Amino acid sequence: MNEVSVSILMETSGVKFGTSGARGLVVDMTDRVCFAYTTAFLDYLEAENLIQAGSSVAVAGDYRPSSPRIMQAVGLAIEKAGFKPVNCGFVPTPAVAAYAMQRGIASMMVTGSHIPDDRNGIKFYKPEGEILKHDEQGMCSRTVALDEDLFDEQGMMKESFAWADETHDAYTEFVQRYMNFFPQNCLKGKRIGVYEHSSVARGVLADVMQGLGADVVKLGFSETFIPVDTEAVREEDVKLAKQWVTEHKLDCIVSADGDGDRPLVSDEKGVWLRGDVAGIVCAQYLGARHVVTPVSCNTAVEKSGYFKSVQRTRIGSPFVIEVMNRLLEKGEKNIVGYEANGGFLTASNIEQAGQTLAALPTRDAVIVPLAIIMASIQEGVSISELMQTLPQRFTASDRLQGITTAASQKLLADLRQGLHQDFHQDRGWLEHMFGEVKSTDETDGFRVSFVSEEVVHLRPSGNAPELRCYVEASQPARAEAMLKLVFDSLQKHI
Repeated sequence: MNEVSVSILMETSGVKFGTSGARGLVVDMTDRVCFAYTTAFLDYLEAENLIQAGSSVAVAGDYRPSSPRIMQAVGLAIEKAGFKPVNCGFVPTPAVAAYAMQRGIASMMVTGSHIPDDRNGIKFYKPEGEILKHDEQGMCSRTVALDEDLFDEQGMMKESFAWADETHDAYTEFVQRYMNFFPQNCLKGKRIGVYEHSSVARGVLADVMQGLGADVVKLGFSETFIPVDTEAVREEDVKLAKQWVTEHKLDCIVSADGDGDRPLVSDEKGVWLRGDVAGIVCAQYLGARHVVTPVSCNTAVEKSGYFKSVQRTRIGSPFVIEVMNRLLEKGEKNIVGYEANGGFLTASNIEQAGQTLAALPTRDAVIVPLAIIMASIQEGVSISELMQTLPQRFTASDRLQGITTAASQKLLADLRQGLHQDFHQDRGWLEHMFGEVKSTDETDGFRVSFVSEEVVHLRPSGNAPELRCYVEASQPARAEAMLKLVFDSLQKHI
């Protein structure tokens, strides 16, 4: 046995925690590294009396080529730690989370979410839901014992791990979750495209939509992994959506990212909706009273006046969940959260027409398109007309790739402190392009609000080597123009 410090392993392996779980290059996520992370996770939960020795641990994965191999390493680690690994197969992250939470057991999802498949990751769930930042710190502070005889010199398992029979319950229960909550045949007469690509949610989306009476058209299936990012939709996907709605006479198109926790939904014109605007409609349809959302999201949520309270957080579902939990502790009800990527979280049960949608405090890509379609039916308008009823604030976002987190952080520090030789002062640079600065917010990254009510927000990604930019304006063309101005300026100096 060899004693391994998880904090040291993070530094030496390059596999670190981002905003949601551990991620790294596939070549760095060796079986040994994944085994160690899994062992540390279970060791932490057991030490905190959150799980008991011998209990089950659910495991699932996405369609990346590396996911089956990593799932095997995770399964072996669970077994060697004295627990029972349960193979839930290839299902969405919220499906395996819901399965585990229903049974009061821990779970793990092997996925790199929306990032390219040269990377992968592992998301960790306690019996009550996602690990939060203090759990992550507790996990990373552990030292675990590894049997080095299990691995070769490259850190790969010498023998394959044999799973017990795969359970299909996580999949079927997740589909049934929505079939039970929404009225029978409520989507009858709707023609809905499901953009399948390589999302592990493609089967669920098709089954739920069809099960509720929609005429479903399956589109864009891919055996090769496609890194669909719902915050930075690829130009080819923008074109495909407009082509498909015309060709197939669709009311909308629904899709999700790789692990099915970030939705992508279009209107009847094939225009993809921004996740943070879709979140407002979903929250209103579900009767939410309290909304928790990151600082990067559209300010239309406050301007709408639909909710009793709107609370802002750092970017990442753990921060949203922490604030939702504080509201629960105060006895509040009808609490939801959403992120700019569209992922929607419910902290409390939702009651409608005598049916209950059980709380699911992790990102979900299924409830959002369903709520939007149902809201349009309820109002008797198209989805594009429905979106016109919101305060007209338009956001745009994109990313500069190939920039390390350290480089991004230094750039932002230079902008704040006026140290960059070409930017002079942060306010001077920004005011030159966008007018007088009203306020700045450093909750997460560097967010500047202008007197004009336009917004520019720069933030290093927590998951990949890239710098993200979010902007907001009163017109969509202006938001796109602002985004281009920011990136043109940044690219000259990186």
